[in-house]
Amino acid sequence: MNPLFRLGITGGIGSGKTSVCKVFEVLGIGVFSADIEAQKIMNNDMVIIRGINSIAGKDLYIDGSLNRTELASLIFNDNNILVRVNSLVHPVVFENFTKWTLMQSSPYVIMEAAILFESGGSEFVDRIATVVAPVEQRIKRVIQRNKLSQEQVMDRMRNQMDDQERINRSDFVIQNSENDMIIPTILKIHNEILTLTNTQS
Repeated sequence: MNPLFRLGITGGIGSGKTSVCKVFEVLGIGVFSADIEAQKIMNNDMVIIRGINSIAGKDLYIDGSLNRTELASLIFNDNNILVRVNSLVHPVVFENFTKWTLMQSSPYVIMEAAILFESGGSEFVDRIATVVAPVEQRIKRVIQRNKLSQEQVMDRMRNQMDDQERINRSDFVIQNSENDMIIPTILKIHNEILTLTNTQS
């Protein structure tokens, strides 16, 4: 059994998960980004690369790295492709997370994942915090960050679990609108987990 306490952080596209995780990092907590890890695996693991090309029915690595735009368009048009790609990539991500936690020295660790529940990542953590923000602010953030159209952002949102369902399945909620102060909420969660881990150790 992994000795370290694990907090999962999730939230819809543009909710501000990365900003929240940066605060935890300042507090000395190790953060594992499942999304970044998945990108690395999809670009470097030959078994995964062959699997993705097989699922897509074409070579998505013509330029040497994954054509993410083409994969995204395949996924958005065919849920079966999404399910197959996820079932190929996520087990490797979670295996790497487990290995990574064994090398950490912080009092607890964080797995940041956009689709923590949908991917089965929630099974690998002890508590879950969901980051939420108003839809219009999320759309604005993603348009500025990813140079997508409003319609493209809305499509991605529709493909994700809605906030209320995430909240219902989470232990903590971090409100991250432009008017919210996230640091007091994060400190409260941080202190609560430190209390929990001290009690358990």
